[in-house]
Amino acid sequence: MPVDSQIQLMLDNGAGVPATHTLSVDEARRLYEARIPLMAPPPAVDTIYDRLLAGPGGELRVRVYRPVRQRNLPMVVFFHGSGFVLCSLNTHNGICQNLCAGAGCTVVSVDYRLAPEHKFPAGLDDCVWATRWAVEHAYELDADPSNVVIAGDSAGGNMAAAAALRLRDEGGPALRGQLLIYPVTDYHTPGTPSYERNADGYGLTRETMKWFWRHYLNDEREASNPYVSPLRAADLSGLPPALVATAEYDPLCDEGEMYAARLAEAGVPVQYKCWPGMNHGFFFWVGVVDQAGVAMADACGWLRDVFGQPA
Repeated sequence: MPVDSQIQLMLDNGAGVPATHTLSVDEARRLYEARIPLMAPPPAVDTIYDRLLAGPGGELRVRVYRPVRQRNLPMVVFFHGSGFVLCSLNTHNGICQNLCAGAGCTVVSVDYRLAPEHKFPAGLDDCVWATRWAVEHAYELDADPSNVVIAGDSAGGNMAAAAALRLRDEGGPALRGQLLIYPVTDYHTPGTPSYERNADGYGLTRETMKWFWRHYLNDEREASNPYVSPLRAADLSGLPPALVATAEYDPLCDEGEMYAARLAEAGVPVQYKCWPGMNHGFFFWVGVVDQAGVAMADACGWLRDVFGQPA
């Protein structure tokens, strides 16, 4: 279908904004943070607070969201996206509040180390460590350590998929599921047909993805590492059930679909949904773009099913 009219209006309004790959890292970070006032107010939740932890590379901040004053809630450990380089707890506050309120779960959002200051595997080490910390301290968080899903969007989806692989390979803890929102699952070369089809004109571009990858990896040879490119993992069996959501007008669309297919082939319960007319990053626009709200409700419904929560 054509690009959704609400998405197209946003693309038209942003036509004069410099492409991310033409900016310095600091300029790009400022530009992405400046989008926060354009987002719709998220639904209210009972409690939001930050904690500063002694992580594997020094101080590691997490932000905890609780929907209600209740113990033993299911929990999502969330990793934000934006190419391993950009964004923060603040840019993804709305997504986390929507997941918290919509799925009735505690959310722990992880402020993992960013590239290029901290290249692979620093950010992933933080995400794996934070997942283990959240499970070990679940009762402090009023959460159930046996009912945990990891989640992320874009590069955060890569972190979630890679963390699921590492937790499987390194002895746990066991996860109830993985929510992968337009995830990065492979390196940009050789790329997929959607890398060509959606290379430019829809927000995220192929050149920006190359810019992200240059900042994240120490060396291009790391692209074959399954914890960098989960699609290249030899074995995907034994991973937790997954929801993989992609967008029609996204360079990453095909690699998300391919990862969902590989999971299914490995016997992992998986639901796959490509959202027509949408572009990369559309989950930011719940309350602004109608279809974003539908997709968020779908993700929250899947979480409730996985958690065994009532609708």
